This record gives sequence, C-alpha cells and structure tokens, in this order.
Amino acid sequence: MKKYLSRLLVGVTALVAVTAAQAGAIDDAVKRGTLRVGMDPTYMPFQMTNKRGEIIGFEVDILKAMAKSMGVKFEPVSTAYDGIIPALLTDKFDMIGSGMTLTQERNLRLNFSEPFIVVGQTLLIRKELAGEIKSYKDLNNEKYRLTSKLGTTGEMVAKKLIAKAKYHGYDNEQEAVMDVVNGKADAFVYDAPYNVVAVEKAGAGKLLFLEEPFTYEPLAFGLKKGDYDSINFINNFLHQIKNDGTYDRIHDKWFKNKDWLKEME
Repeated sequence: MKKYLSRLLVGVTALVAVTAAQAGAIDDAVKRGTLRVGMDPTYMPFQMTNKRGEIIGFEVDILKAMAKSMGVKFEPVSTAYDGIIPALLTDKFDMIGSGMTLTQERNLRLNFSEPFIVVGQTLLIRKELAGEIKSYKDLNNEKYRLTSKLGTTGEMVAKKLIAKAKYHGYDNEQEAVMDVVNGKADAFVYDAPYNVVAVEKAGAGKLLFLEEPFTYEPLAFGLKKGDYDSINFINNFLHQIKNDGTYDRIHDKWFKNKDWLKEME
C-alpha cells in the first residue's frame, strides 16, 4: 500500500508539473491582468511614438483589441528590435508584436501566430538615381551603398539579395532614411507600408519610392516555443476580427486615412 501511495504521489506531482509547464503567455496575462507586448515603436504605421509620448499604430490597435477580448490591460514594452527575441525568451514580456516577419530562421526559435498582414521589401532611392535604378537587382553593385534597420528583414534581404553593394545599418528607421536623403547612402531597403509614409514624411522631395515589393513577408505575433494554447487563442482572435469588421476598421484607420500623421509632427 505504501509503495502504491508513493507511486500515486509521484504521478500526481508529475501531472501538476506538466500542467504548470503548459500554462502559457495568454493564461499568465489573464492572471496578471495585463498583456505585456514587446515592441520597438519606430515602425510607421504599425507601432510608433506620437508627440505626446504615446505608442500608437495599426498593430497596437489590434493588440489593444486582443487585450480587451481577454479582459486585461494592454502594456507595451519598448525594446530595441535587435534584442527583442532574447528579451522574450528571458520573460521581459509575454509576446512580440513589433511588425515581425515570420521567417523560417526565426521560426526555429519562436512559435508564431497566423499572419495578420502580408508585406514585402521595397526601396527608397536617391532621386538622382531615377533613370539608373529600376529594381533591387540594379543595386547589386559595389559602387552602391545600402542602408536599413539592424535586425530586420530589410537588413537580411540587403545582405542576401543585394550582397555586392556596401551596407550600413542603423538602430532605427529614421536615421537610415536620412542617410539616403543626405546623400550618404543610395537606397533604403524596408517594408512597403513604412516606405509609403516615409517618402511623404521624411523624403523632403529627395527620394523616389520603388513601390513594387520584391519579397513575400507575412507579419505575425511571436511567442515562446511550445506555447500552443496561446497560439490557439491568438489565431481564433484573428479569425474573429477579420470576419466581424474589426480588422477592416483598424486597417482603414491606419492605411486609408492619413489623419494620424498630424499626431507625429
């Protein structure tokens, strides 16, 4: 009987340990009362800091709707993009919501939700290169200088598909764009939605936007590996908002209406 009880106790202990291990980011957020999301708020119009110091944007509004559906508060955690995955893995926040492209390399380290939007890399080039540069292939020459944001797929693509050109990255998009505006670089490689805004806001009439995307990049929310319950919740949430009108309302606010630009001045 003692041996039986001992085995039973061991089994119960193991079951409790497994149950505890299965508790994921969404469960933790509900218990805490806040959904902590790591983001680098420099990516227009997905997440950015307005003139009042508030983090706003398309992805921010989706995450706020998600937090509301959970009955918790949304808490953005500003994090440098090139350190955002290590910060998630060391529990600085519950999930990544920072315009992150779902790549196979990242997928080896993280679980991802279904994409909430698909974008692609595009180019902002110096106006003087209008007749010379028609696509990214024309930049693949050592005489050209490229820039982008460190740690992003813009950097990855520049180094992989335009490898012959010289490259210098920056910690934020604005600095990189200004390198092209000031003639220190020939092209800025980045996601189409950002470049649509940047050519108007920061271009100063000195940039041309080559708007045809040359990569396929699904953006998704990143979580720790093994957190399937949270992925299930997030995917079902995305299905809900894409079919009840919420997603379209948020999308149109940031992509069809430019009123939010006044908040950034």
